[in-house]
Amino acid sequence: MNQKVLNQKDVLFLALGAMLGWGWVVLSGTWIMEAGSLGTTAAFLIGGILVALIGLTYAELASAIPESGGGLVFVERAFGRSAAFVAAWGILLGYVSVVTFEAVALPTVIDYILPQDHAGYLWTLNGWEVYATWVLIGSGGAVAMTALNYFGIKPASFFQSIFTLVIVGTGVLLLGGAVFNGDYGNVQPFFQDGSAGVFAVLVMVPFLFVGFDVIPQVASEIKAPGKSIGRILIISIVTAVIFYLLIAFGVTLGLGPEELAGSSLATADAMVNLLGSQVFGTILVLGGVAGIITSWNAFIIGGSRVLGKMADRKMMPAWFGKKHPKYGTPSNSILFLGALAFIAPLLGRPALVWIVDAGGIGIVGGYLLVSMAFLRLRKTEPALERPFRIGPYKIVGWLAVILSTGFVLLYFPGMPAALIWPYEWIILGGWILMGAVLYAVQKPVYQKEEESSFSSKRP
Repeated sequence: MNQKVLNQKDVLFLALGAMLGWGWVVLSGTWIMEAGSLGTTAAFLIGGILVALIGLTYAELASAIPESGGGLVFVERAFGRSAAFVAAWGILLGYVSVVTFEAVALPTVIDYILPQDHAGYLWTLNGWEVYATWVLIGSGGAVAMTALNYFGIKPASFFQSIFTLVIVGTGVLLLGGAVFNGDYGNVQPFFQDGSAGVFAVLVMVPFLFVGFDVIPQVASEIKAPGKSIGRILIISIVTAVIFYLLIAFGVTLGLGPEELAGSSLATADAMVNLLGSQVFGTILVLGGVAGIITSWNAFIIGGSRVLGKMADRKMMPAWFGKKHPKYGTPSNSILFLGALAFIAPLLGRPALVWIVDAGGIGIVGGYLLVSMAFLRLRKTEPALERPFRIGPYKIVGWLAVILSTGFVLLYFPGMPAALIWPYEWIILGGWILMGAVLYAVQKPVYQKEEESSFSSKRP
């Protein structure tokens, strides 16, 4: 049985830290150049509403079924074992992609803070030269993050809270500089490329908010009433929207159009301009490092719980479901994710970008199935106690289904977020094939367990 050790603050910081990764440091300049100041604001407000609608379905289900496993549990209850496996396997691909990519992001960011010539050339993959010293930074981070989670969720959540506060503090510092020292003339042009510019930013927004769904993964470890779980989930999304809007505002006032075009790290450069010292740029990048850590930590927590729940449901080998006798963590699943992160830097950055892109379609596919489960359970189990209950559930549910479907379609050829052929399609196809084989192998194990359970209940 899981220990209920996470309080409401822990849960809020878990989700918020997951959503505030590294993207706000590197992508802010792109947002403003693509859409303009008001165009960026419009994109985030629209995108935030879209994500909030999906979040509302999660919030109601998490409050009604406070069991670790999130989407797997919801979809299984609504549509059965096969659909639940598809949902969990898709979400797991997304979580694995983030965990492995953060191991690559860490040495990349360290290079911004402490530029250095790396030593120990290993090989070149897709034009990227991989060096031993660069790999050691990422793999060392993987060891540290794995150890942090292995020894219990409480210490992991403590560090999550600290580093999330560092991110927020960095954002407040940027905002203060913008308010008092910013050039308000930079808000022109309000819109860049009209609706096309807004849409270019809008397609990025849903993927910047991946992470709120970590909350249902640890539901059975939260010592709070079901209604609070749903409320915290929505608060985390709203807070993330506000944070991203304030970052965009700060960068707009900190850099003019020409400076934006020449910047590779716009948020840090804006901080330097606004506060007059390179030291503040380094501070902002350190806030970005905190974002890497919080996102990395959250998805190890979420991914290990998905793996553990799949093992409990006989969808994965029993090894993944083993809990540490002392710390109560899904220790083998944590070690597995840690091992993937440890070897990830050996692949170089381009290969990891492919994995992240392929992982995105897995996550939004999971969102789609959860939204459908939300509607299905309202019909099949109307009497189910729902502490966080959505009033106009049909409107919310169907909008969530439609929007999730739209997110999935964005990855198809000809669309703005289309997967790169052939690399990303090979990764996605390989993951689907692996899941199909695994499901087929585990099915007899599940059937045998069911038969044994049925026999023991017969008089």
